[in-house]
Amino acid sequence: MQPRKLYAAVAAALATCPLAHAAVEEMPSTLKDQQSVAITIYNENLALVKDTRRVTLETGPNRLALREVSGRMRPETAQLRSLSHPGALTMVEQNFDFDLLTPAKLLEKYVGRTVRVVKTHPTTGAESVETATVLAANNGVVLKIGDRIETGLPGRIVYDGVPANLRDRPTLVTELLSARAGAQTLELSYLSGGLSWKADYVAELNGADSALDLNGWVTLTNTSGTAYPSARLQLVAGDVNRVRDELRQAAGIVARTAKADVPASEMAQESLFEYHLYTLQRPTTIADNQTKQVALLSAGGVPVVKELVLQGSDYYYRSSVGGIGQKMKVGVFVQFENRESSRLGMPMPKGVVRVYKKDSAGNAQFVGEDRIDHTPKDEDVNIHIGNAFDVVAEHKQTDYKRIDTHTWEMEFEVTLRNHKDSAVTVQVNEPIGGDWEMLSSTYKYTKTAAFAAQFIVPVAKDGTAVLKYRIRAHW
Repeated sequence: MQPRKLYAAVAAALATCPLAHAAVEEMPSTLKDQQSVAITIYNENLALVKDTRRVTLETGPNRLALREVSGRMRPETAQLRSLSHPGALTMVEQNFDFDLLTPAKLLEKYVGRTVRVVKTHPTTGAESVETATVLAANNGVVLKIGDRIETGLPGRIVYDGVPANLRDRPTLVTELLSARAGAQTLELSYLSGGLSWKADYVAELNGADSALDLNGWVTLTNTSGTAYPSARLQLVAGDVNRVRDELRQAAGIVARTAKADVPASEMAQESLFEYHLYTLQRPTTIADNQTKQVALLSAGGVPVVKELVLQGSDYYYRSSVGGIGQKMKVGVFVQFENRESSRLGMPMPKGVVRVYKKDSAGNAQFVGEDRIDHTPKDEDVNIHIGNAFDVVAEHKQTDYKRIDTHTWEMEFEVTLRNHKDSAVTVQVNEPIGGDWEMLSSTYKYTKTAAFAAQFIVPVAKDGTAVLKYRIRAHW
């Protein structure tokens, strides 16, 4: 009989004959069989795991239990193939057992079955054994012992065995046909939840706020239910489209440990389709229920521009509003270019940038943080640090006049007060809207967009500057 016909015949027999199914002894495979593991982690709690193991198979039917796989595996994505003997395996069936062995789970599995209850006499220490039927195991236990019903645990419970689908580790049980006997190198690949990463950046400004030192870190979190020793790690940055089906969530997340891992070299990056792929240049171990960090990038003396920005709103161009605001906050931003000429030029994954600056005693103090999006090379990074303490603004509408059915004239006054001991420049952004023209202005303006104007207003130290402008808008 041809091998392909033989596989089909045996597969049919396994599917229809319970005795044949039960006759195949289960062969466990643990991390001791693992030759290597590679993990590619995406932005949104998704990872591709490639687990390579050396196992011994029999010719014909095999029942292989791959233990210590991810407890958050998506079993419909699992694929098993032979690397050493391509085409030698034919998959018949697979089962993912993620119901893990605990005292509560074991008791739950014995509902409707008998157990033995061992009681110890408090005085003599003598033990007595009774047979009990487990009636319920929800929020406690209900037992039938003889002609009485008892709740709670009256003693030690002795079980006859562990149910086959209750495992101490997440296990993928694969029924397969092998064309040959002996050791083979197998690769199990699957998608999994419970593995995630994010980028975090630490920036330190110099004394003049003209440059910063930037360090980027990748923070990895593993709640997948298994460890990945000496893993080859890759990260994909980008917005990968996924079908939002119902994924099984973990029952709970236990406490994590945090570990900072400083590698000898940073991550290498390359383009992958419309995304970016970052590869750690050495193996790393990711323990279960662990958060760890690895270095992503490092750059010193990156030129920055600090900007003070007063951001307006479009609502006060729609009607007569009078006073708009007093002691308005002026935002503080720092901007740098992600270019090689600025000592950067590596695509930066989205994440949080935390900014520090040294005080007069040389101690680094936290001054603000902001979240950035994925930033390609040769693009600008703009970070909102916070609001200025010593620079305040007052904004009011001084005139509002209707010219005709669709035309209005408006006049505004922006007062900027600087209480610092040095001069500053404030960028005033006004989202005017409509089809507008500037009739007059005490400072030059730039039309930054179809409906927006920007004024650059210098303010002397301990001084005040007043911006007045009048517009005509058509709606």
